[in-house]
Amino acid sequence: MADPWRGLADGRLLEALKNPLAAAEDALARLDERVRASPIQEGFVSRSHFQDACASLWLAGELVMLEDLVLRDARMDIRSPTHEVTRAEAVLRARRKIAAAAPDWALSADGLEILRGAGEAGTAEPEPAGQGDRGDDATLEMPGDADPLAGELAALDRALASSSKLLSRDAPLARTPRDPLIYDPDWAEGDRLEAWQRAAAASQSEPPLLSAAILWDAWDSDPPLERQAWLGALLVAATLRARHKTRSHLCCVNSALRLIPREKRRSRDRATRLAAFLTAIAAGAEAGMQDHDRWLLARRRLESKLKGRRSSSRLPALVEFILARPIASAGMIAAELGVTPRAAQDMVAELGLREMTGRGRYRAWGIL
Repeated sequence: MADPWRGLADGRLLEALKNPLAAAEDALARLDERVRASPIQEGFVSRSHFQDACASLWLAGELVMLEDLVLRDARMDIRSPTHEVTRAEAVLRARRKIAAAAPDWALSADGLEILRGAGEAGTAEPEPAGQGDRGDDATLEMPGDADPLAGELAALDRALASSSKLLSRDAPLARTPRDPLIYDPDWAEGDRLEAWQRAAAASQSEPPLLSAAILWDAWDSDPPLERQAWLGALLVAATLRARHKTRSHLCCVNSALRLIPREKRRSRDRATRLAAFLTAIAAGAEAGMQDHDRWLLARRRLESKLKGRRSSSRLPALVEFILARPIASAGMIAAELGVTPRAAQDMVAELGLREMTGRGRYRAWGIL
């Protein structure tokens, strides 16, 4: 990977990025503060995860319908998921992991290993109970007149010992060899990722958004991961969170980049690409504030229909649930609120929610 910080000593590059950087810094800070003080913060963050996952596939040239991803996430698909929906679900899960963890977790060695899949798929399978270390535990067998729970407790001790061994950092990991027909054996994924991490570590003295722009361009120009190029945008968003530029939400880098023409994002001129990224962040933050205000207005409108309801009414819970999902089917509402699908449809009719699919069957409702 080429040095991502090349050219910064040249004042012309910084001069070209000065205005886009200031606009992006201001817009992103205003969005984060608005989300922090918002009563719909959880709903906004949840919706942004779905939107950014679909935008990630859009940037890769694939179309994933938002309703398909929502239904797949709820395990209520009306058809078998396509490969694109499965990839979008992987992006969605990764965003949730990053948002739920500590700000610097995604950029740590453990975080990168888990996000790449090596920390989960590469772990050796645990041995079945009663096998493997059985000889060491043979002395735990109790006579018939002993405590009848001793056998179960001994089995529990063996399971805990096996889990501790697998979770130990010193335990060897049994990794499946990569198929050379699918993976390039000369890709040197580890070395490329280490070079990108060194560039991220060297960026601590730069403004957060300038650092994010340079790291995004370095990843996008020469992706360190052969099959998970989509992870770069999430790591850039995690960088902004680790630098405390975004404290209340995880920046939707993919959704922002959708707003910029491909000719600018893929330009041969590096300054154009960096300016495009900063312009995208500013445009994405403005769009996020518009979405937030629209959803907040919809919440107030729905809450006006709750006046005079009993304290045991499930309608307030439905309002919060519908704000946290782009769409919701009768089955999703019934599972979340603990009611029947028929009751869920009646509650939807009482709130006057908009039907989003245009179908007569397998319908879903939501707030635009």
